Amino acid sequence: MTKIAIVQEPPVFLDREKTIERAVQLVREAASTGAELVVFSETFIPGYPAWIWRLKPGGDWGLSEQLHGRLLDNSVQLKSDQLRPLLDIAKEMQVTIVCGIEERDEDTSRTTLYNSVLTISPEGTVQNCHRKLMPTNPERMVWGFGDASGLKVVDTPVGRVGSLMCWENYMPLARYALFAQGIDIYIAPTYDSGDRWLRTLQHIAREGGCWVLGAGNVLRTRDLPDDFPEVERLYPDKEEWINSGDSVVISPAGEIVAGPLRQETGLLLADIDVGEVNAARRSLDIVGHYSRPDIFSLQVNTRQQRPVSFNE
Repeated sequence: MTKIAIVQEPPVFLDREKTIERAVQLVREAASTGAELVVFSETFIPGYPAWIWRLKPGGDWGLSEQLHGRLLDNSVQLKSDQLRPLLDIAKEMQVTIVCGIEERDEDTSRTTLYNSVLTISPEGTVQNCHRKLMPTNPERMVWGFGDASGLKVVDTPVGRVGSLMCWENYMPLARYALFAQGIDIYIAPTYDSGDRWLRTLQHIAREGGCWVLGAGNVLRTRDLPDDFPEVERLYPDKEEWINSGDSVVISPAGEIVAGPLRQETGLLLADIDVGEVNAARRSLDIVGHYSRPDIFSLQVNTRQQRPVSFNE
């Protein structure tokens, strides 16, 4: 059995350094319970731009620019040493960490943001960085489109781990790309919540014959910084749960074994048996004996997007 921990806590909203400090504390807390895998939500560092679902594209243009500027300033540059504390705690506690971040482009304009999820090894290295393939609705005003260079399943001490974020999980071919790499633990950091979302994750677990960890985004009005602009207009209810979380652990049989953690903060802990994956796929292996490769095939362009080059 392997103990996993899903962190359902708010970030220090729009503050990269303080959110990383909080993440380090939470990893230490989770590891003290015996957890070998610690999972954070979508764009935990420095927080999900929840305001995009309430602002008007034209009427709130200036406010959108102001908030986006703060998000950009607090995003993560992977070639820098900004994430060093998180890498160090993974190595110190010998845990695998999966964490969502706002990633800032470092190769071309240096102003494009990506919704990315990192897999960090117990050696303190970034094993994989997956950029969200398709931002949803107003998210397209925040993030660029990712490519499939990070659409990978990686070996970890707890099993083969891969991740899709939020509504990427509604993309059948993206799911299939992970299933085809022999995934054991399918991680879904998300801003979505509610019963329909939970049923989606149950379907994915049954479909892929794998463990599914839904890492929900939790945020209340009181978690916003004191200087958040126009908070009284956007979030007049000071007790509102802007997002209720709904972190959950689902077995390869599609059964909920822990959670959902709804309108609560804390660690969702569970003991999982990766061996159940083999049993689940005995009768239904959609990339094996149930795949019919004589009829269907999938091709994935895993080449990294090349930045625009300038030749003198």
